[in-house]
Amino acid sequence: MKIMIINGPNLNLLGKREPEIYGATTFEDFFQHLQKKHPNLELSYFQSNIEGELITKIQEVGFSYDGIVLNAAAYTHTSVGIGDAVKAITTPVIEVHISNTFARESFRHQSFISPNAKGIVIGFGLKSYELALQSFL
Repeated sequence: MKIMIINGPNLNLLGKREPEIYGATTFEDFFQHLQKKHPNLELSYFQSNIEGELITKIQEVGFSYDGIVLNAAAYTHTSVGIGDAVKAITTPVIEVHISNTFARESFRHQSFISPNAKGIVIGFGLKSYELALQSFL
């Protein structure tokens, strides 16, 4: 089973950025943990701070992978284009957020991805990614 994890802006700073919200682990370290925990999955990872690159990656894998775990970060709440890309593909997408977006600023309560996602996992820290992977197993 081929699963792509796609992370949006500022998630390259995990482990450094606001550890009280996002934790002290880098995503690269966490990704290695996921690969060891799920040796039967073909896991890939992509991160970009650029909206168009995220859309291109979604389109690139959106017809050939078995699943996408997408944390579009702040673009979740602003990008009609990413929402449209998720709607356009056939690969199921699980929307993921490390923090509970509903416990934060009101602008984070809206998602342009959710209406077209298979499901949403929010607020469980990095474990949110593991829960999203479980939905594909």
